[in-house]
Amino acid sequence: MPLEIEKAAQFIKENTDVKPVIGMILGSGLGYIANKVENPTFIKYEDIPFFPESTVIGHEGSLVVGTIQGVSVIVLKGRFHAYEGTALKKIVFPIYVMKNLGVQGLIITNAAGAINRTYNPGDIVANKDFINYAFKNPLIGPNLDEFGPRFPSMVEPVDKKWLKAIIEESKMQNIDIKEGIYLWTLGPSYETPAEIKLFEKLGADLVGMSTMPEVIAAKHVGLKVVSFSAVTNMAAGILPQPLRHEEVLQVTERIKNRFEKVVYNAIKLF
Repeated sequence: MPLEIEKAAQFIKENTDVKPVIGMILGSGLGYIANKVENPTFIKYEDIPFFPESTVIGHEGSLVVGTIQGVSVIVLKGRFHAYEGTALKKIVFPIYVMKNLGVQGLIITNAAGAINRTYNPGDIVANKDFINYAFKNPLIGPNLDEFGPRFPSMVEPVDKKWLKAIIEESKMQNIDIKEGIYLWTLGPSYETPAEIKLFEKLGADLVGMSTMPEVIAAKHVGLKVVSFSAVTNMAAGILPQPLRHEEVLQVTERIKNRFEKVVYNAIKLF
């Protein structure tokens, strides 16, 4: 795998002169943020050696390198999920490529269902902690010693100082950011009402099918991490109507101006 990481990183280096400082992973319906990258270089996932490919509607499947507000960034416009049949090590492969390229901070976004009954669709929630309910880990197997320790600490999965600054700056712009615990499930089926009741008792505020593997990998390689959820729906059983992926994309479209400003604040305050 180290050789594969090196070859993928080298391909990216050969296609851009930008040396990214911040990496971004954009979730369902949130890929529009990549369109704000200045002087962008677009690279299709399928062209990068050993890179996984995204198959989900709302995930375009391209990597964008350039600048935002004068900061060099690399953006995954479309992420990967275990429910697509992609191995976890492949899902987090881009994290190791980012580290090889010199990235120091990672901004993760996702679309999530709300378990916390005080949330509403359209809310932006900072993921302050995580529950791995998929019971899988991308670090299983031989450790990549050159990237990180065998047993990385998850005591502080997100960078509290960076997150606090983002929340305070956003509040000054009249953007309310809630904080909550994100629970990862494998998917692709949405959760049953009984499962949501269980997750509520476990202390989860949000549920989704991504993010946790990337957070684990980012902590393994020593990146600073912040993660934000766009609340797109109330979880099963909280409200009576069934869940549809189309609604996820509709809500992310509705809140895109606010969400974009939060991401800008994260870049500016790194």
